[in-house]
Amino acid sequence: MKGGALSALEKLFGLTGKTALVTGASRGIGRSIALGYADAGADVAVLARSTTALEELATEIEKRGRRAVVLTCDVADHEQVHQAVATTLTAFGQIDILVNNAGGFDYAGPFLDLKPDDWAKVLRLNFESVVHLCAELGQHLIRRGSGSVINISSIAGVAGVPMLSTYASSKAALLSLTRTLAAEWAAAGVRVNALTPGWISTELTRTFAGNPQASEGLLSAVPAGRWGQPDDVVGAAIFLASDASRLVTGSSLTVDGGATAYVGGPTMLQLLGLGRVAS
Repeated sequence: MKGGALSALEKLFGLTGKTALVTGASRGIGRSIALGYADAGADVAVLARSTTALEELATEIEKRGRRAVVLTCDVADHEQVHQAVATTLTAFGQIDILVNNAGGFDYAGPFLDLKPDDWAKVLRLNFESVVHLCAELGQHLIRRGSGSVINISSIAGVAGVPMLSTYASSKAALLSLTRTLAAEWAAAGVRVNALTPGWISTELTRTFAGNPQASEGLLSAVPAGRWGQPDDVVGAAIFLASDASRLVTGSSLTVDGGATAYVGGPTMLQLLGLGRVAS
């Protein structure tokens, strides 16, 4: 390949000169995306509750020749989010990419066993935090006339998932928010997309991945036949952040080994029984 063509591809998919804010960056998918963005040329603000893990991540980013900002923050706390965004803007002067990755759930169990606090906590973490971060950064992105917001959803938000109603509902709401903001902000040059992973091996999924019977059952419904790794999501995240996706907005890019393309395999009810299971 000639040098000119390679330079064009690097410009199209590269993130040189851009800055990113990645939430839930201390581990798993968020950590891999933060490192991937640094490799692609971006400076990265990393946000999570674990200062030690973030400082280690920042060191790795700086080894790649990029700047890093550590933001110890609980995304469910609006005041902490406000301060984190302000700190990032002070350090970088601008934010080009926002990755809303922080999320999770406490329990897998029957809908009728759930308490109001179970719903409130998961919705606050997985959905309301994204609403607030988008509200904090939306005006900044619109004034600049550019930017990419990437909301990390889940295949749990695409179809019904028994035993995970709080998580599935919050991730479905995230997909709807993504489409709505995309429609509102497109004319201003701001793109909003979702990245929708399938069964990725992270601390969140250790209950299932660590149980041979559950793992085998889940993988029977994944045509690729394996658990995804956090690094498997990085290419999609770079694409959605880069100029390569400049006409892509309001979309959901699914990274699931074919799980949502297949009808079959066991149900969560079969895998987990009818009891409440801690994650």
